[in-house]
Parts: sequence; C-alpha cells; structure tokens
Amino acid sequence: MKAISNWFTRGAEVVVAAMLAAMFATFLAQIFSRYVLQAPFGWTLELCLILWVWIVFLGNAFVVRDVDHVTFDIAYLAVPSGVRRVLALISAASIVVGMLYAFLPTWDYIDWMKMRKTTTVKNPFTGTKIPMRTIFSVYAVFMVAVTVRYAWRFVDVLRNGPHDEEHAYPIHVTEEQEYHGGDDKE
Repeated sequence: MKAISNWFTRGAEVVVAAMLAAMFATFLAQIFSRYVLQAPFGWTLELCLILWVWIVFLGNAFVVRDVDHVTFDIAYLAVPSGVRRVLALISAASIVVGMLYAFLPTWDYIDWMKMRKTTTVKNPFTGTKIPMRTIFSVYAVFMVAVTVRYAWRFVDVLRNGPHDEEHAYPIHVTEEQEYHGGDDKE
C-alpha cells in the first residue's frame, strides 16, 4: 500500500511540475509577444490562470503534506496527549463533515458552469472553447481527496493517537554546531 501511495504521489508531483513548467513557458510567450512582437497573445493570460487553478488544487490534494502547512498549534501542544487526541479527532471529523456538506452544492455550481466557456483558450484537439465546468472540476477532485485524506486521518488517530511529530519545532543548527558535526561539545 505504501509503495502505491508513493508512486501516486510521485506521479502527481510530475503532473503538477509539468503544469508549472507549462505556465512558465506560457508566461514567457506572453512577455515575448507583448514586448518583442508588440502584439500580445490573448490566450496566454487565461491559460496561466487556468494552469494556476489546477496547480493549486491538484498540488494541495495530492502533493502537499500536512506537515508542510502552516499551523497555529501553541494551544494544541500545551495540552496533554489525551486532549490532543480529542482535538485531532474533532478537527479531522470537522473537515470531513464540512467537505461532505459542501460537496453537492459545490458540484451543482461547477456543473452549472458548463454553460460558460473560456474566452480565448481552445481545446487543442477539437478547436472549441473549454467549458468552465472542465476547468473548475479540479476543485471537486480536491474536495474528494481532502475528504478521503481526513477520513483516513480520523481512523489513524483513533488507532494510533495524534502524530505529534508533525508539530515538532524545527531544529536550528548554529554555525558552531555545523562546524563541529552537530554536537554542542566544546
């Protein structure tokens, strides 16, 4: 199971990195067309925005780990382990319930967006403008991924307790410690 998860995460990283590279190339094309050709391409700005939406939601759904997020956990770390367990369960359950509660209205709005289409970006295979539903469907994928992730986290906290190592303070190594191989001995 861990191997499949790692493989999937690496695949998601490749996809997100490719989208980031495409966004950068589009940005360079935008600069080139505007300042060298003196005739800006209309599609570059819209494509950059579309790619950014996909990068943010796919990246946060499948690439960014919980420990990479900024947390305000001073109160959480100040309470005993049993209370931390309850707080971790409440937070995971709240996220699952909130995402499930919002999913159908969100999907209804995303589905309604099929009436609207992109202004300048066209499907390279058909030449038609892309429905906004296709662009914003990544948010539904994000919602499902977050719901599954936090449902699993709820089960994991029930079985194993809270993962306090996710809230560990970063270790700052001084130049003196680095020079001496990390020990404080003088």
